[in-house]
Amino acid sequence: MMNMQNMMRQAQKLQKQMEKSQAELAATDFMGASAQYLVTATFSGDKKLKNIEFKAEVVDAEDMETLQEMTIQAINDALGQIDKATEKSMGAFAGKLPF
Repeated sequence: MMNMQNMMRQAQKLQKQMEKSQAELAATDFMGASAQYLVTATFSGDKKLKNIEFKAEVVDAEDMETLQEMTIQAINDALGQIDKATEKSMGAFAGKLPF
């Protein structure tokens, strides 16, 4: 069985690795898109919206509902990518905890 000092050292090491992974994730851009890439949304890995683009053909004053739906699709796509990347990156640490 590990002694308390070894457990604390291992926990500190894991904490530093997790912080590095979080920083790398935050520095990564994730682009989500609607159908046919008519709307794209780019987020940083810490879920801050950086950019949103609309293709001219999706902007129709008579059909704002389609633009809204495509915007939601693009945003949810990007956020889903971030969640998957976070789970993959941070989930790797779960099995390494010393306790």
